[in-house]
Amino acid sequence: MWKFNFVKDHNKRPANFYAANYDDSEWKDFPVPGLFELNGYGDATYKNVGYAWATQFDPNPPYISELNNYTGSYRRTFDLPKDWKGKDVYFHVGSATSNLTLWVNGKYVGYSEDSKVAAEFNISKYLKPGRNLIAMQVMRWCDGSYFEDQDFWRFTGIAREVYLYARPKLHAADIRLAAGLMNNYRDGILNYQIALKGGKTDVTVALCDKDGKQIASATGAQGIIKVPKVKAWTAETPYLYKVYISLKNKQGVAEVIPQKVGFRNVEIKNAQLLVNGKPVLIKGANRHEMDPDGGYVVSVERMIQDIRIMKQLNINAVRTCHYPDDPRWYELCDEYGLYLTAEANLESHGMGYEEKSLAKFPEYLQTHIERNEGNVKSFINHPSIIVWSLGNECGYGINFEKTYDWVKALDKTRPVQYERGGYDSKTDIYCPMYIDYEESEKYCKSDGVKPYIQCEYAHAMGNSEGGFKEYWDLIRKYPKYQGGYIWDFVDQGIRDKSPVTGKEIFTYGGDYGRYPASDYNFNCNGIIAPDRRLNPHAYEIQYYHQNVWIKDLDAVNGAFKVYNENFFKNIDDLNLTATVYANGMKLATVEIPETKGIAPQATKLIKSDELKYAVAEAESKHAKEEIVLNFAFASDGTQPLVDKGQVMARQQFIISDYQFAKPAVPAVAAAPTKKGKVQETSSMEVEETNSYVKVSAQRMSVTIGKKTGMIDYLDVDGEPMLKFRESMTPEFWRAPTDNDYGASLQKEMRVWKNPQMTLKSFDKNVSKDNVVLTALFDMPEVKAQLMLRYDISAAGEVNVTQKMTTDKEVQVADLFRFGLQLQMPATFSKLEYYGRGPEENYVDRHSSAFIGKYESDVKDEYYPYIRPQESGNHTDIRYFSIFNPITGKGITFEGYEPMECSAIPYLVEDLDSGIEKTHAWGQHSGDLVDKGLVQLHIQKCQYPLGCIDSWMTKPMEKYRLHYADREFTFKIKAK
Repeated sequence: MWKFNFVKDHNKRPANFYAANYDDSEWKDFPVPGLFELNGYGDATYKNVGYAWATQFDPNPPYISELNNYTGSYRRTFDLPKDWKGKDVYFHVGSATSNLTLWVNGKYVGYSEDSKVAAEFNISKYLKPGRNLIAMQVMRWCDGSYFEDQDFWRFTGIAREVYLYARPKLHAADIRLAAGLMNNYRDGILNYQIALKGGKTDVTVALCDKDGKQIASATGAQGIIKVPKVKAWTAETPYLYKVYISLKNKQGVAEVIPQKVGFRNVEIKNAQLLVNGKPVLIKGANRHEMDPDGGYVVSVERMIQDIRIMKQLNINAVRTCHYPDDPRWYELCDEYGLYLTAEANLESHGMGYEEKSLAKFPEYLQTHIERNEGNVKSFINHPSIIVWSLGNECGYGINFEKTYDWVKALDKTRPVQYERGGYDSKTDIYCPMYIDYEESEKYCKSDGVKPYIQCEYAHAMGNSEGGFKEYWDLIRKYPKYQGGYIWDFVDQGIRDKSPVTGKEIFTYGGDYGRYPASDYNFNCNGIIAPDRRLNPHAYEIQYYHQNVWIKDLDAVNGAFKVYNENFFKNIDDLNLTATVYANGMKLATVEIPETKGIAPQATKLIKSDELKYAVAEAESKHAKEEIVLNFAFASDGTQPLVDKGQVMARQQFIISDYQFAKPAVPAVAAAPTKKGKVQETSSMEVEETNSYVKVSAQRMSVTIGKKTGMIDYLDVDGEPMLKFRESMTPEFWRAPTDNDYGASLQKEMRVWKNPQMTLKSFDKNVSKDNVVLTALFDMPEVKAQLMLRYDISAAGEVNVTQKMTTDKEVQVADLFRFGLQLQMPATFSKLEYYGRGPEENYVDRHSSAFIGKYESDVKDEYYPYIRPQESGNHTDIRYFSIFNPITGKGITFEGYEPMECSAIPYLVEDLDSGIEKTHAWGQHSGDLVDKGLVQLHIQKCQYPLGCIDSWMTKPMEKYRLHYADREFTFKIKAK
């Protein structure tokens, strides 16, 4: 805790606060690390494009305003240890946003910018024996802020550790350890350079294995150590050697500095990025340093948790968007195995990419170079870094060309990339962002000689990642397409309480302050939630990132091939099982040990008699049922941060298809129509009035309104299944997703939100075995007719047919859904369904959701995205049941072909943000108020999600619901 003073405007900062006799008794205690806005000082601001001062003044570099330029002043005393006498004493600040000014004992020491690399000051000459005073000042904005316009929360304060340390006058000022491979990547070679400060001395460099056993050594401030048959470092096999650098002076050992090194090579050949000679696939994500409680302050425990999740999701690479991370992150990536594209703290997005781009002004060249220097020199020894990135979204110009040359001159062992210059620029990797499938394939087919790795793609905002499959189909097809970095890893919400409900929410842009600069929830586009829960689309990413695949299955003979997609390790740490199901019921699980010894990039044919017999028995005893075979590769727990039993790869195969029933053609034999209750057959009752027709058979009674044409009441054993006076109605709309808003679909498709439906006719036909009621509607706004037919059988089952006939001469927008909705009392809280689950899934995002029989509580079917939106869908449904868990009574929906269903405790309008997203409370899942109901959606199909971007592009054409004639039939029966 430091003594702290906060002022809203910089010109009101305290004068001479750094003097020893300054009275700080009225100052507050403040945590370091700690951010102003998360500790009660100032308003948290989020901005994507444009500077945080966007609502206050226009950019005019290098000038900034003093108004609203929060300034924090800090004071703290310490006692100088007696044994530090005669040593160099350094003051270290890991990260200060936006700048740092330092005084010691009332004297000015120095100033620092670049908020994401450490600032260190040699304060030896300012110190005195005993008690000393350190004073600091941090500003919200400075001229350096023009180069820190990243897409994240704009906080102020100190985000990383602050400490003092002492070193002998004679010490190592810099250490360069370049550990590479030679002799066809078999042997290691360590080139080292030690820069000394304070004089010359003897230097010894000892190389040890991971257990500390010395295997080689050398003397001198620079030299070479060779290691035959070295254990190479990769993200798959992150073996680290230990290096001890010893400096001696006349009194003995002055310093011993431990370091870790990994031997590996990175190069580009034949339009591919190679690690140790192999064209690795980048299964990557962009990761902001963000914690829901600490903001920029991220603990080591949180970092390890993030890596654990990345391992679970088969993520092998991270881009440190858009700045250097805490040094511990690089150490952890070295240790646990992640490839890094390490980016400099450089983004001037708010100046645009054209004539005002700061990349084009030579007076800012030094800034570009210094920010890359802070990145490269700080982290050059880390094997996990395989690519340097010069920055992000600054435009392109002479400053980046010269900065590229500077980095390449300093480090010849790694490629250097920068996105904004495009292909024909100084970038070793063609690394665009948000390129769609067609353009990606076009480059893959071209004569381009640079590897193609998108620095950002598959924008994971809200309910997203539809079409992720198609990206990875291309990546696995074309050698020069080596993957990309998903935007991004974690939703950047801040934990807070809803003023509406008092429940926990995660806030986003615009939630704080009266006139905030904001881009709303555009910082909530993660694979995982702020509290590190997996968002539903994480499972699809996990699936298409997986490193083991089953190919060429011949289930009849129990034969299949296993392909190990790893480049450097076998799959001996995975145990394979195959499980056989019939209509969702598990029949047998077979363990298959023959996967041991499958080499990287190798395929092995496996034949299992036990699997052969299990499949044969299933087909024999369950001949008319759907037989599926699920393969699962589970960890044996020997890999770091991967739990025993964690499934790392899985696939499902349909052995025999589900036997959907065929809907019977309804009988339409005319019968006398009488008002009042009429006993039509021994098992059916028909009651007709001027207002309704009620048909009762077996346990079910159905009441269709003559003026609505809808099922107005549905009862099972006399218990209402529908909310009172809430009919089962056609549905064409969904609560728009973030991607929908980005593509303006909430405007383009608005005609389908509540289209006018005018009842044109209502017919009744009765036969011995069924009653058929048909309602025909005009839909003038969409130039269509809609027919609803209810075929109620003597068995107490209702076949519902929804048929839309469209005008072929007009153009009308796509639909979000084609189906029906109904509202039920909240007591119907339990689900059983057979289809894809258990996570929500959609037409363009369902590969990871296997067909099976699932049970669920309605309350768990809605996923609390940061901003409410469409949620809970399930595709390929065979049947879908909802019931009261106490009585067991409810209703079941059966399809005559695969259908889509969902049941959540909110209405569509509860999740719909309207024409535009706003700052208004009510736009967080924790703001949602319990309505005491369940809304079911029974549909033939729903519009896809998409993932190319979240600001312009629609989902893939092949998945969309175009305006066209459509027909959907399903059955309702009592459960």
